[in-house]
Amino acid sequence: MLTKEKKQEIVKTFGKNEKDTGSAAVQIAILTEEINHLNVHFEKHIHDYHSKRGLMCKIGQRRSLLNYLKKTDLKAYEALIAKLGLRR
Repeated sequence: MLTKEKKQEIVKTFGKNEKDTGSAAVQIAILTEEINHLNVHFEKHIHDYHSKRGLMCKIGQRRSLLNYLKKTDLKAYEALIAKLGLRR
């Protein structure tokens, strides 16, 4: 679970302004942070299958948003994956 301050920091970094929470880049960055947090959780709690389902949903949602961003703005897509360190 991300704190309110952490989400605001992500919005400031990836958004156009402090209130730009709906853009694809901000949503992808927030989902990436949540996915990374869940991966750390699974190192300790291997058999947490309910949370694993949530992780798969978040990964699918991020993939859809990345595909959308790639179709609409290729330069922003490439900059975002470089900034987040994604392998795509």
